[in-house]
Amino acid sequence: MCLAVPMKLVELQPDQQALAELEGVRSSVNISLLDGAALGDYVIVHAGFAIEKLDEAAANAQLELLRQLVK
Repeated sequence: MCLAVPMKLVELQPDQQALAELEGVRSSVNISLLDGAALGDYVIVHAGFAIEKLDEAAANAQLELLRQLVK
C-alpha cells in the first residue's frame, strides 16, 4: 500500500525541486507535476513527487486524520 501525505513547501530549489516539511521532518520533493508551486504551498507528496496542491485547512484536516490513525 502507498501513502501520500500533505507537506508544506519550505524551500524552492533549482531543477523543479523543493524542500517540503511535515512536523519538522524535511524531504526533497519534485514539483514538476504542479503548475506554479510556490513557497508556503501545501502539497500532497507521493513517492517523492508533489502531485496536488491543497489549501491549509484541507492539509490540516488530512493531517489530523492521519494522527488519529496512528493513535
